[in-house]
Amino acid sequence: MSSMSGGHAKARWFVRGDVDGFFGLAIDNLIQLLVIGALLRGVLGFDSQLILGRVLPGAAVSVLLGNLFYAWQAKRLADATGRDDVTALPYGINTVSLFAFVFLVMLPAKLAAQSAGADAEQAALVAWRAGLVACFGSALIEIAGSFLAPWIRRQTPRAALLSGLAGIAVSFIALSFFYKTFGSPIVGITTLGIVLVCYFGGVQFRGGIPGGLVAVAAGTLLAWTTGLVSTDPAAWADARASVGLTLPVPVLDELWAAVTGGNAAAYLSVIVPMGIVNVVGSLQNLESAEAAGDSFETRSSLIVNGLGSLAAAVFGSCFPTTLYIGHPGWKGLGARVGYSVLNGLFISIICLTGSVALIALAVPMEAGLAIVLWIGVIIVAQAFEATPARHAPAVAMGLLPGIAAWGTFMLKQGLRAGGVGTPDGPVFSAELEPMIDALDISARGAFSVEQGFLFTAMILAAVTAEIIERRFRVAALWCFIASGLTWFGLMHAYAWTPGDTVIDVGFGVALEWSAAYMIAGGFLVLVPWLTVPEQRRHV
Repeated sequence: MSSMSGGHAKARWFVRGDVDGFFGLAIDNLIQLLVIGALLRGVLGFDSQLILGRVLPGAAVSVLLGNLFYAWQAKRLADATGRDDVTALPYGINTVSLFAFVFLVMLPAKLAAQSAGADAEQAALVAWRAGLVACFGSALIEIAGSFLAPWIRRQTPRAALLSGLAGIAVSFIALSFFYKTFGSPIVGITTLGIVLVCYFGGVQFRGGIPGGLVAVAAGTLLAWTTGLVSTDPAAWADARASVGLTLPVPVLDELWAAVTGGNAAAYLSVIVPMGIVNVVGSLQNLESAEAAGDSFETRSSLIVNGLGSLAAAVFGSCFPTTLYIGHPGWKGLGARVGYSVLNGLFISIICLTGSVALIALAVPMEAGLAIVLWIGVIIVAQAFEATPARHAPAVAMGLLPGIAAWGTFMLKQGLRAGGVGTPDGPVFSAELEPMIDALDISARGAFSVEQGFLFTAMILAAVTAEIIERRFRVAALWCFIASGLTWFGLMHAYAWTPGDTVIDVGFGVALEWSAAYMIAGGFLVLVPWLTVPEQRRHV
């Protein structure tokens, strides 16, 4: 604490813990940028000019805008309360929307353009414009949802808001990076040991060197000495050739052409669910931050979240930004305000200079695996620690859909490894279901749980928490909400495509699941008449 104003000490913009937080968040963001580059080149056929001249500069604007706002927001809260432990909300490119927009919006647009006679360059341009529409539409939904979100947050049990995040954390973050940790054990296990000692053991290195810096430096050194870093001269030459300053330029003409081109409505079945999921996910992240001690205003947080995505579309990025999972983890690292500023500046610089690939070669992903794994563990722990002990079963129930969705993802990846869904192999189709069922895995259950799993997690945890409190009619209301969401295809409804199963939005598309939730809700309404008070107290 550096100065006094109005009776409160003013928090510093930077503290030592911000270095640790920066490494974790920057590595996470860097991974997203690498995935974007790989998918745009390999799947959509974008050339370097479109990626380096339009998409990445647009991403730089959106990431910088949000990071600076959330840093300012945290600084303002710290100054107002006199606290020096306020941590800014983490923020970056939305991973779920990234894959959804590439495979469910941009790729179909590219294939349709090619079928209509467009060459590769023209088809790539059509795909880019479709991505701009999707990002723009998602931004509008996020902004509109910010006005309803505060009410939703007040009505939802904390277990419901936190357990969905914990499910993602334990599966898509912790388990995914756990595999990678043991896939490169010299780097992974060594850096994991450093992270556990520093963050769980609470010790500091002599000289005040941040533990995250030590972990990343040690990981990088080990990666270089064990051969994980590529020594291919061609790869380094390509990475160096991409370096060069490119400033962001608005693409309003392209965005307007895309919105008014007549094809925007075709993508609503993807844009609307993704926009709603982004709003719900952001709500859960805000609740996670409050459970960790930092209470940020809901509406302004979500509006800026949407404005970041809007800025992305206006400046040429196809990918919305969002509040990131992991606030309690960054807080546990000692990060406060400055890590958000550092992340925004770092991501902006590498996007505007085209140095993403060069940095990724020099500092491989394995060097920071342990930090991201630790974040996943902390989020799961918070879901149990920040809710009433009696709601632990509700948290456990809310974990299941995320874990199940990850399992379905891994199942699909295994099928793809065997050639299913690839250009030269058999396609994804309903014929796979009996084959998977024969392995004692319910294919229908797996594919249905995957769709809208964040809603499913939230609702199952809320129903369980309300039943624990014996508020059976409120629990019934949550079941009726689930029935409505399922009727419209926002949960459980899936359709087959040649390379995947995707969400199937419509009317009555998941009738069986919708009816099941309705029956469960009806039963809960009748529970007070079907049971006696003494039995209810002991259930």
